[in-house]
Amino acid sequence: MKSEATTIEAYLAEVPEQRQAAFLQLRQVIVDNLPAGFEETMSYGMIGYVVPHSIYPDGYHCSPELPLPFINIANQKNFVALYHSGIYASEELQQWFVSEYPKHCDNKLDMGKSCIRFKNVSKIPFELIAQLVSKMTVEQWITQYESGRNGTKKGN
Repeated sequence: MKSEATTIEAYLAEVPEQRQAAFLQLRQVIVDNLPAGFEETMSYGMIGYVVPHSIYPDGYHCSPELPLPFINIANQKNFVALYHSGIYASEELQQWFVSEYPKHCDNKLDMGKSCIRFKNVSKIPFELIAQLVSKMTVEQWITQYESGRNGTKKGN
């Protein structure tokens, strides 16, 4: 469910009351643990954390006018979603996350290629998300992204 909000504040105001506290906590965990250089902005109708053009002028290859996306969080119809491009690009990071998840949460991991879905917002593993967010620097993400674009997937 894509939001038409143009600011982070407007997006947050759209989050249903029953998800507000968890969504705000998820955002704060990301902000508190995101390595230096990433920037919070609206991206693809969600709150995004991107590599700004000032650091990576090439931008996103699909739309070079957009900054390079890294993480997005979204309030979807039936869940809160965390989209982490690093998990998709780095097999090693994905394996780490999948193996750590059961240590932090007793419900089954609901995950796509880069999307982690939380249907029960009271069971978001915030400590694990904090660790995940901090695991890849801007420089590592750019290297991973560029190696993936060149047809080779390397673990970090």
